[in-house]
Amino acid sequence: MADNEKMPDPEQLRQIFVVLSDAVPELLEKITKVLYGAQEGEKFGLSVAAFYKALIAAGMTKEQAFELTKEYMGNISLGGMMKNVFSGGVNVNQSREDH
Repeated sequence: MADNEKMPDPEQLRQIFVVLSDAVPELLEKITKVLYGAQEGEKFGLSVAAFYKALIAAGMTKEQAFELTKEYMGNISLGGMMKNVFSGGVNVNQSREDH
């Protein structure tokens, strides 16, 4: 980096990442809607329904299954994945330490 270039301070970086964590997932969701048609939406719905049914079959209450299914839906959507990445929801080091 040249001497005349200044690095953003931590507050500026935080603000940049806040904007990105809000804007990028929304943009990716919109792109996904354009790229994927009704057939992919149907597959997504079947996947979510199968997940919910598996939780019920495993003995969870409907309320527990519903809450986990909502999380599942958020995690498997492209926008949800990106939001987790930008918000720090995914911690690779934590996952490694747990195993």
